[in-house]
Amino acid sequence: MRGIPDQTTAEGSGWRRERGLPSMSEVHGTIAVASGAPAWRKAAAFLGPGYLVAVGYMDPGNWATSLAGGSQFGYALLFVALLSNIMAIILQALAARLAVATGRDLAQACRDAYPAPVAFVLWVIAEIAICATDLAEVIGTAIGLNLLFGIPLEIGVIITALDVFLVLYLQTKGFRWVEALVITLLGVIAVSFLIQILMADPNWSGVIRGFAPTTDLVTNPAMLYLALGIIGATVMPHNLYLHSGIVQTRAYATDEAGKRDAIRYATFDSTFALMFALTINASILILAASAFHANGQHDVVELDKAYALLHPLLGSALAPTLFAIALLACGLNSTVTATMAGQIVMEGFLNIRLQPWLRRLITRAIAIVPAAVVTILYGASGTGKLLIFSQVILSLQLPFAVVPLVMFTAEKRKMGVFAAPRWLTAIAAITAAIIIVLNLKLIYDVATGG
Repeated sequence: MRGIPDQTTAEGSGWRRERGLPSMSEVHGTIAVASGAPAWRKAAAFLGPGYLVAVGYMDPGNWATSLAGGSQFGYALLFVALLSNIMAIILQALAARLAVATGRDLAQACRDAYPAPVAFVLWVIAEIAICATDLAEVIGTAIGLNLLFGIPLEIGVIITALDVFLVLYLQTKGFRWVEALVITLLGVIAVSFLIQILMADPNWSGVIRGFAPTTDLVTNPAMLYLALGIIGATVMPHNLYLHSGIVQTRAYATDEAGKRDAIRYATFDSTFALMFALTINASILILAASAFHANGQHDVVELDKAYALLHPLLGSALAPTLFAIALLACGLNSTVTATMAGQIVMEGFLNIRLQPWLRRLITRAIAIVPAAVVTILYGASGTGKLLIFSQVILSLQLPFAVVPLVMFTAEKRKMGVFAAPRWLTAIAAITAAIIIVLNLKLIYDVATGG
C-alpha cells in the first residue's frame, strides 16, 4: 500500500520548496489498488473521487442559476451547461494529473511554486471561493429543511454545520464510506429529477436546439450574467483543489507505469461522473424551461417560489416534494465536499497540521460563519439572488485556480514525463481564456451600467 510520501528535494525539480506531508493525511493512500489486478478492478478502485467532484454540478447555487436561466430564457442556456461540462472534464483531468505526477494537490503546488506573498494571496482567494460555495450550500440546505420539515432558516443554517461530525464519523469507517454516501445521495437526486421531467413533458425539439450556441450570450448582459453563474456553479475553484487532494486516497504504485495507470483511471472516473452530472444539471434547466418559462413564469429565482409553483403547474403534489428532497440531498452532498475542500486548501497553502476534528471545525467555521450571517440577515427574501451572486463570484475567481493548474501541468520540470500533451494544454489554455474574457465582459457591463 502506498504510504505518506517522503519529502523530496526542490532543487532541480522546478519547485521552490520541498514537498511536505500530504493534505488529508489521515486518509492518504488508504484505498488499495492491486498492481496485478485486471483493468476493470483497477478502474473500480479509482471509482469515487469523480462523483465527489460532480457534486459541484448540482449544488444549490447551480439550482438557482439554472432555474433563473430556464425560466427567463427557456432552453437557450443548455449550450452553456454543455460548454461548462466540457470545461470541467478538461480541468479535472489536469487536476488528477498534477496530483498523481507530483504528489501535490493544487494548493500545495501553489505554495511550493510561488513566492510566499503570491501563495498567500491565492490562499485568501481560495478561501473566499469556498465561502461563496458554502453560502450557496448553506442556503440551499436550509431551504430544503424548511420546505420539507418547516424548520426555520436560521436553525437550518446551524444544522448544516453538523456535517463536520458526519464526515469525521464516516472517515473513521474509511474514505469509501464518504464516497458511498455521496453516490447514494446523487442517485436520490437523479431519480427525483427523472420523475419531475416526465411530469413536465418538455418540448424535446426545443431541448435539442438549446444545445446549439447563440450570439445572445455575448450581446445580452442578463444572459451573460446567468451564463457566468452557470459556469461558476459548475467549474468551481474548490473542485480543482478537492480533486487533486482526494485522488491521492488511492494507494497506486509510484513507478512510471503505476502513475500512468492512475492518471488514466482517475481521468476516466471524473469524465464519466461529470457526464452523468451533465444530465442532472441540464435536467434542472429543462424542468425550469418546461414548467415555468412555457407557462409565462419568467422570473423564478427563489427556490421556495419554484417549490410553490411546481404543484399548480404540473398538477401533482409529488413534484414539489421530490424537488425539496433533491434539494436537501444536494445540499448535504455539497457541504460534505466543501468541508473536505476547505481542509485541503488550508493544509495545502499553510502547511499546518492539527487534529482532524479541530482542523475541520476551523475550516468549516471560516466558510460557514459568513454564510450564516448573510442567510440570517436576508432570511427567505432575496436568497435566490444571493445564490446567483455567489456563483458569479466563483466564476470571477476561477482564473486564479485554473491558470496555475494549466501552467503547472504543462511544465516538464515540474511534471516530468507526465507533463500534459501540447494539445491538452492548448485546449485547457483556450478554456482559461474563455473564462477570463467572459469575466472581463461581465466586469465591463457592470462598470458601464449594462
